[in-house]
Order: sequence, then C-alpha cells, then structure tokens
Amino acid sequence: MKSSKLFELFITFTKIGLFTFGGGYAMLAIIENICVERKRWITPDEMARLTVVAESTPGPIAINCATYIGYRIAGLAGSVFATLGIVLPSFIIIFSISRFLDNFLEIEAVASAFKGIRLAIGVLIFEAAVKMMRKIKRNAVSVTILATSFLVMLAADLFAWNFSSVSLMLVAAFVSLLLFSFKKRSSGGAGQQ
Repeated sequence: MKSSKLFELFITFTKIGLFTFGGGYAMLAIIENICVERKRWITPDEMARLTVVAESTPGPIAINCATYIGYRIAGLAGSVFATLGIVLPSFIIIFSISRFLDNFLEIEAVASAFKGIRLAIGVLIFEAAVKMMRKIKRNAVSVTILATSFLVMLAADLFAWNFSSVSLMLVAAFVSLLLFSFKKRSSGGAGQQ
C-alpha cells in the first residue's frame, strides 16, 4: 500500500517536473490542478497556505511544494519521493544538454521553441496569480497591503531602485507581526470585557 503511494507520488511529480517549463511559479498552476483538483491530496486552502510558506522558505517554490505534499501523503519517505520526482527530470535534461550539446540554444529550432515557451510560461504564472488572488480574503488591510506592494514593485521597476529582496521580506514580516499583535490585542481585550 505505502510503496504504491510512494510510486504514485514519484510518477506524479516526475510528470510535473518533466512537462512544466518556466520554473516554480509556472509549476504552481499544474501542481494545484493535479494535487488539489484531480487527486485531492490537499485542499485549496492548504494549497494557498503552502504557496505562501513554500515561497518564504529557502529553496525553489515547486520543490518546497512537492516536499510538503509528499510528506502530507506518505511521511518522510513521501517527501523524498515527491522531491526526487520533481527534481530528476530537470537534472537529467540539463545534464544531457550540457554534456552533449555545446551550443544548444544557438540551434534555430530550439531558439524558436523557447520563444513560444516563454509566452506559455507567462500564461501559467498569470493563471497561478489569478487563482491565488481569488482565494485571498478581502478586507481593508489585505487590499491595502496588495495595492501598496504593487505600487512599490512598480515604482522600483520604473525608477530602477535597487534594494534587497531580503529587506522587502523583513519589512513584510514586521508589518504582518504588527497586524497580528494588534488583532490579537483587540480580540483579547474584547473577550475580557
């Protein structure tokens, strides 16, 4: 029973790793489609929380998602099999290309194929963003944070501001902690009266 579940995890994440171009954000839509909608391994809420945690922890987001889902389904062995499944296709392909084809991207057919793939990657990332946006609970605080983040990113891009993404994450963590403590204090105070 457990070995069949491990094999299923490995094959599922191997397919995701093999047929998804564009990195982790492009894989999110595929992971959600397979693991939430088809196989029902995790719920949509778990996927939304998983995406946040996987993005804020070290390592590629798709690998972090695979590791969590594997652990959720089959424990430590499941996390190992899911992680290997998502990593091996890319490793084998990149190793083969670097070993046997010196000027791979200079081949005209390959260059043309990658131009088309770039558009598909943009669509996949946009789809993942729209799905995540639909799941966010809308209130004044979340809309303000979303709008502020968007404006800061737009301004940084337009004016070529150079700042560390680590500092941006630390500011976001600080604001979140402030909001959490304020919310806890206000709900705790209401309960005591």
